[in-house]
Amino acid sequence: MSGPRVAVVYDSFFPLTTGGGERVYRRLCELLVERGATVRYLTRQLWGAADPPRPGFGVEGIWRGDVYDARGARTTSGALAFAFASYRHVRRTRQEYDIVVASALPVLTLIAVRLALRGTGVWLVGDWLEVWSWSKWRGYAGALSGTAAFVLQSLGVHCADLDTVNSSFTAARLTRAGMDPLVLGLVDLGGAPRPAVSASSPPYILFVGRHIPDKRIAALPAALAVARSSIRDLRLIVAGDGPDTPALHRELERTGMSAFTEVVGRVDDDRLAALVAGASALVNPSSREGFGLVVAEVAAAGVPSVVVAGVDNAAVDLIRDGVNGTVASSVAPEDLGGAIVRVVRDGAMRRRTAQWYLQESVAHGLGASVDELLLRYSRWRRSRAR
Repeated sequence: MSGPRVAVVYDSFFPLTTGGGERVYRRLCELLVERGATVRYLTRQLWGAADPPRPGFGVEGIWRGDVYDARGARTTSGALAFAFASYRHVRRTRQEYDIVVASALPVLTLIAVRLALRGTGVWLVGDWLEVWSWSKWRGYAGALSGTAAFVLQSLGVHCADLDTVNSSFTAARLTRAGMDPLVLGLVDLGGAPRPAVSASSPPYILFVGRHIPDKRIAALPAALAVARSSIRDLRLIVAGDGPDTPALHRELERTGMSAFTEVVGRVDDDRLAALVAGASALVNPSSREGFGLVVAEVAAAGVPSVVVAGVDNAAVDLIRDGVNGTVASSVAPEDLGGAIVRVVRDGAMRRRTAQWYLQESVAHGLGASVDELLLRYSRWRRSRAR
């Protein structure tokens, strides 16, 4: 018997966009194909007519437009437009699927797909990259839009036949809402383990990611200044770009750390791999992570991480203190700078980080989660046939 026909619905596609969510869904599609499924990825039209992606599964552009504003925040208009496009497309093609995996970021997509599938025997999986509190939504989108988004999120948790999440952190929030989600194992998305090499000398710490408010990159210069009081030759390399890049440069000037920092912008894969390999630590001061994939990616090369405690930061769940990094209590210079010093000075932590990644990538890999998802689908289908 042939495998199930699967659609995955998300408004971004890796590598045309490079966030953690699209990396998860790209790999999910690849693993489903390996297991005999026929897969179609429904997304924004991010490519020209002459160069459509050919990843080994179907990719369809169902809408063309922007979903982020100049600050890197998602827009209500973009969420509504993509949700409407998803509804129309899935409604028209719903007889062509056995399973639909719809991202709940934004939740309007999941709700639209649920409405489009009414009256069918299609199994709907709602994947939650993040689940936010009411206060987080209000701070992100404003009082009115944030409250509306929180209400929609509360409705969305009851839309799917199965909910999946990227971390135990997010699972706890759905469990409190009465759901029983499947936690996807994502550590192996960091890639194959790479031989750990000695950190570069003089040492440097590394940031990799979009320069948006939630990443709090402007906290790095003051933390570097504190760390350099203990490690005199420590440097900082910042990769990526975004609307907060100017704020970073202002802080570098204010703290006098420009001379010890290199802002390299977006770099190709080879350059990034070289930067990661030589880093003494990744420093990610983000206030919000649905999983924290970059922590796994650098751990594959034996590089430990410094992250910051926070009610919306699931990356904290990936850190075993003293094994593959540490958790700073805040982005205050003394707290973050002190955490950096502890990790950089622990030369044996690279070996422990490599061991952690090797063990976790086997125990908590996405392949096993895909097998569990397909098993649950088979049970659901059998229960309906009785």
